Amino acid sequence: MNNHLLRVLRLRPFFFLWMAEIFSQIAINMMNFILIIVAFELTGSNMAVSGIVLSFTIPAILFGIYAGSYVDKRAKKTILIWTNLIRAFLLFILALSHSNIFFIYALAVLITIVTQFFIPAETPIIPLLVNKKLLLSANALFGIGVYGSVLVAYALSGPVYFFFKNYVFFLLAALFFIAAVFSFLIRVPFVKKQNILNNVEVSFRDEIKGLFYLLARTKALYHSLFLLTMSQVIILILATIGPGYGRQILGISVDEFPLFFVTPAALGMFIGAMVIGIFFHNRRREMMATIGVVLSGIGIFLLPYGSKVASKGFITTINTFLPAFLTVDILHMMIFFAFFLGVANALVFVPSNTLLQEKTEDTYRGKVYGLLNALVGLSSLLPIIIVGSFADLIGVGWVLTGIGSTVMFLGVVRMFLWRKR
Repeated sequence: MNNHLLRVLRLRPFFFLWMAEIFSQIAINMMNFILIIVAFELTGSNMAVSGIVLSFTIPAILFGIYAGSYVDKRAKKTILIWTNLIRAFLLFILALSHSNIFFIYALAVLITIVTQFFIPAETPIIPLLVNKKLLLSANALFGIGVYGSVLVAYALSGPVYFFFKNYVFFLLAALFFIAAVFSFLIRVPFVKKQNILNNVEVSFRDEIKGLFYLLARTKALYHSLFLLTMSQVIILILATIGPGYGRQILGISVDEFPLFFVTPAALGMFIGAMVIGIFFHNRRREMMATIGVVLSGIGIFLLPYGSKVASKGFITTINTFLPAFLTVDILHMMIFFAFFLGVANALVFVPSNTLLQEKTEDTYRGKVYGLLNALVGLSSLLPIIIVGSFADLIGVGWVLTGIGSTVMFLGVVRMFLWRKR
């Protein structure tokens, strides 16, 4: 770990924010996948899983920008505390009854609405706690926290759900409560003009006009928004068809999918974020993110073809020299591709978030992240519905091939345009 990462970790306010992020991310990611498992067990349908994923995305469309505007006018620390406490309370209610799919949808929507206020308060607070020169390292650590939390959450979601079953939502509520405690410990230094919008009567419409004016004159800002939106939409789509992918192509049960796919992907994100923070501190942010898009497309495209790769001559030759428990098969190839996808996603996440923070002031940063949430929800709405239906009709493999080809094409076009500029 280099000096930049250590310097950021020594900042107590950032460290408490980091810990709050870790506990809240473990809780929300574990909740998301457990709800997917519950929905799939109750109905056995990819469309039902699409309903769960939509309950995570539709509130972002309706509340994303407004939530960002609301957060920009108030103390972000207070928002972090209350959103964690409210989500803990809602999960406590869910723990009392989660056998009805429509009740699950309703609670998932409420939790997601609260989360819309949490997100534009969490990441945008980083520049208030960290010097601008350390922003990339701070975002690398934040990425490590996010993906490390995902790694823990998805690796444990299957076993935790199996072990605790009817009491698992009580555990998740406790994790949100711990995140609220760490949020309370954060000390945000006074920032001049931080609350300027509180002193001026500005309509919500005028704030949105100002936001889009800022985007129109800052290319790096809207490019970063585009890349982060696309990256998160891809994650949501993969979450939608993940159980079907595990069952149809890998031949594993739905509760094994987190261990064999999401865990190596999260590990790849974790390691990728750490490598970026250590070795690529001074690299061009835009180029790193574009390379990440191209690599993501390649990884998704290859997912359905693990069996073909595993049957190639050089792989079978290697297998003859390996003991039985190390034999390379389709599951091993998929684990490798998932890890590869995680590294690619880190290349998009870290530099793009850093650019968003570098190019915005505190009075607009919440709205930018609120817009990001709305864009993710709006952009994923139709694809999630279509992908869930297509996966049931034509198979998960063809859907993954189409998604991978599209993402690769977009990444190559962006790389060509970036080099031309």
